[in-house]
Amino acid sequence: MPNPTITSFQDLQNNFKGELYFDNSVEHNAQKIIYSTDASVYQEKPLAVAIPKNIDDLKALITFANQFKITLIPRSAGTSLAGQVVGKGIVVDISKYFTNILEINEKERWVRVQPGVIRDDLNATLKPFGLMFGPETSTSNRAMIGGMIGNNSCGLHSIVWGNTRDHLISTNVILSDRTEAIFEEKTKEQLFEKASQKNLEGQLYGKIFQMLNNPTTQQIIENGFPKKSLTRRNTGYALDILADSAFFKNSEKAEPTLEKPTFNFCQLLAGSEGTLAFVTESKLNLLPLPASISALVCIHCNSIQESLQANLIALAHKPMASELVDKFIMDFTKGHPIYDQNRFFITGDPEAILMVEFMADTEQEIDSKAANLIADLVKAGIGFAHPVIKGEHTKAAWDVRKAGLGLIRNMKGDVQPVNLIEDCAVSPEDLPAYIADLQSLLKKLDVQASYYAHAGAGELHVEPMVNLKTEKGKQLLRTILAETTELVKKYKGSLSGEHGDGRLRGEFIESVLGKDVYQLLKEVKTIFDPNGIFNANKIVNTPPMNEFLRYEVGVKNAEIKTYFNFDDQVDILKLAEKCSGSGDCRKTEITGGTMCPSYMATRNEHDTTRARANVLRNFLTNSDQENRFDHNEIKDVMDLCLSCKGCKAECPSQVDVGKMKAEFLQHYYDKNGVPFRTKMIGNFTKSQALASIVPSVYNFFAGNALISSITKSILGFSQKRTIPKLANTTLRNWFKKWKTKNTKIAYKNGKVYLFCDEFTNYNDVEIGQKAIQLLDKLDYEVIIPNHLESGRTYLSKGMVKEAKAIAIENVKLLSAMDQTIPILGIEPSAILTLRDEYLDLVPPDMLIKAKIIAKNAFLIDEFLANEIDAKKFEKSDFTQDKRLIKLHGHCHQKALSSMVFTKKMLSFPQNYEVQLIPSGCCGMAGSFGYEKEHYDVSMKIGELVLFPTIRLQPEAVIIAAPGTSCRHQIHDGTGRNAKHPVEILWEAFLD
Repeated sequence: MPNPTITSFQDLQNNFKGELYFDNSVEHNAQKIIYSTDASVYQEKPLAVAIPKNIDDLKALITFANQFKITLIPRSAGTSLAGQVVGKGIVVDISKYFTNILEINEKERWVRVQPGVIRDDLNATLKPFGLMFGPETSTSNRAMIGGMIGNNSCGLHSIVWGNTRDHLISTNVILSDRTEAIFEEKTKEQLFEKASQKNLEGQLYGKIFQMLNNPTTQQIIENGFPKKSLTRRNTGYALDILADSAFFKNSEKAEPTLEKPTFNFCQLLAGSEGTLAFVTESKLNLLPLPASISALVCIHCNSIQESLQANLIALAHKPMASELVDKFIMDFTKGHPIYDQNRFFITGDPEAILMVEFMADTEQEIDSKAANLIADLVKAGIGFAHPVIKGEHTKAAWDVRKAGLGLIRNMKGDVQPVNLIEDCAVSPEDLPAYIADLQSLLKKLDVQASYYAHAGAGELHVEPMVNLKTEKGKQLLRTILAETTELVKKYKGSLSGEHGDGRLRGEFIESVLGKDVYQLLKEVKTIFDPNGIFNANKIVNTPPMNEFLRYEVGVKNAEIKTYFNFDDQVDILKLAEKCSGSGDCRKTEITGGTMCPSYMATRNEHDTTRARANVLRNFLTNSDQENRFDHNEIKDVMDLCLSCKGCKAECPSQVDVGKMKAEFLQHYYDKNGVPFRTKMIGNFTKSQALASIVPSVYNFFAGNALISSITKSILGFSQKRTIPKLANTTLRNWFKKWKTKNTKIAYKNGKVYLFCDEFTNYNDVEIGQKAIQLLDKLDYEVIIPNHLESGRTYLSKGMVKEAKAIAIENVKLLSAMDQTIPILGIEPSAILTLRDEYLDLVPPDMLIKAKIIAKNAFLIDEFLANEIDAKKFEKSDFTQDKRLIKLHGHCHQKALSSMVFTKKMLSFPQNYEVQLIPSGCCGMAGSFGYEKEHYDVSMKIGELVLFPTIRLQPEAVIIAAPGTSCRHQIHDGTGRNAKHPVEILWEAFLD
């Protein structure tokens, strides 16, 4: 039967409450490109993308799929590593609407949830009850329960907390014939009663019972499946688990008795990758919260093999976790804006570190456990260092382990780590021998690899480095998996431990489990899904594993000339390709962080960092346009990017979409022209300079309701926004007059340059005045040097040519100054351009000068915090009054600096308490929040954390925000006036 037509999809849409993308319009095509890949090596454009709103929508999709014999591909966070959510069908994304926690039973310790509930968000809700859902993937801050069921996810504490299957009590599902069913424990009598039903559900129970009740089948399963000591067993469908837990062991008896009293299809559903039924709700077993005190023993080893021997010793001490990190990963933490500071526990240059965690209720108990392990290690001569980490520091260390997949994507060039044999598992006692064999195999194939993760469970994530853009690499991919399969068979292990078979390993299941077992798996699929509508060609009947890869072999990428310098990433395409698909950009405001604010507000995959990188990569690779940026699909996905720079810091692979967006926009303008509003915003400084000649006239027009409304209409600004007013004078003019009146000559703390940014010079002059006066009182001679505006307004709108010219001129001007004098900035987005974009905008012959300036440029917060550490001034200079300050950080400051400096500066007065608001982006982002089409998203971002927190604060609480946009957003969203931190410190100064 041919694929459904556009008309067919339109008919479906008429009865569909959610969103449906199926035609070739820009928006729909962009969506199909976005959903054509996951975190795996695969890419295949779907026929359509559906975002269902309710169960009726799901039933409509199932009817449609049966009618046209096409497949539905269930997707939650889309972080699958084996291509589970990639295929030519309808991708069904449940992550937006199926997100409710339905019921919590504290007494019986269970919870009912929809499949789009995020694991960490669920546990945040459960924490007040003293409960948690145990399985913990490294992606737990975005991994959803539906995906965890599909892959039978485990995580780093699986040796104690188990896998998803262990905690799946029941599931509500829709079967392939549209009927609803509940999979839960059944006694023998209930099972036979179900089997007597004359419908698909009855057939499932009857046929699966008949299959597993056969002694021959039982023996086939016994012989083919992994050894029982291996807990991570996710190859194929879990017939071995179902048979062991429920069926007769002696079927020759007239009246056989079940070995165990119940039978539960949930055991089969877990790990089935959405190929058997569509999950709509789950009932999960919960665990008590773990002991409050934890410690990590970090065993530093000189080889992978030594660390695996350490693992065997560690397991004898019954730890909570035993996880490996190799040198390959650790080296990529060096210089990383986030993970470099997490290296505090690393001593010397180990080849591997085994991180062994203990938990206990007392310090004495935890110290004893750590000491006993270390004593056994020393006795065995294993490890050259054994630091013990406790408290909050353990999270930072674990983050290095969890970021492994993303970190190693920072490799330069086309040889990249691939998810291929990373999920193969063997019993822990077999792990040293298996890894030794695997190392020999990879050495024979001349392939480098990284080794990390779940040593305690017998599963190291081994990531071979392969160039998938060549025919040789494509064949090498198959060879590595084929030969590793033989090793897995040798140790009676599992081809997949927790990441699933998908279309990656499905082809080799028959080799590992045997022909007879594979035939049973195919029968299971047919029994549940006779028309193949649920995620076809995954686990069974998969296409060859090295087809439909992200990269087409032999395609020579065109040289792409850029305005920014992308040499650190080779070129802009390589930067886009660094996106591993790991989905770190899909975390919510509950987890925290800045990346990605628009996704946090909309919960649309379309608005993630990952989506933007993938669409850009697609067209830079495959475009037939001379200007490869000239595609409206790229413009579509970049539209809600706020250029917050959260991705530059928080993405383990440092996929800097803000930089790529600016580059894209400039090329797009080159072909299509610069829009009027964009020109006006970019030229903000010029307009303010002109208006500052007679500021009262400008302010009258800005404050007049009618004229202001007309102006906003012309500019395409929201009528709900207030236009910033000009100060009565510029900061430069005020400074000249103040300087002539200031009779002070001697300054014991030396000189500082103040970078007079365009926002402070024209609009926030009072803040600039207070900054200068405070520095003067603290005995610093302030000099405002000759320089241009920062270029931030041009950069924010993608007018990179203009920004580049400004950067070059400013580097010339600032490099002519005394380089021993620090350059201080008040507005984070302005001063930090000197440390960030300028380095990529100036020509090579100016780079050394730009780097010197960057090293010498500081936020005023940073400078004063460092001076506090140097004891340059006294607490007695400041008030003793008690004040509480709630601090919201600027996005660029979080990404390129730290809020620690601001907190330290504001905490200097004796009785000032500073509390960071756990907010991400405020939502304003320069002009973004002013633009009428972005206003609602802007305010929704503010409503996530920032606005509600501020509204709860009494009037006596000071609201602090370093960014000018942030302060405007806070005012528009809450009516409160936020202050720049330097204002607060000035007001605290005792004159």
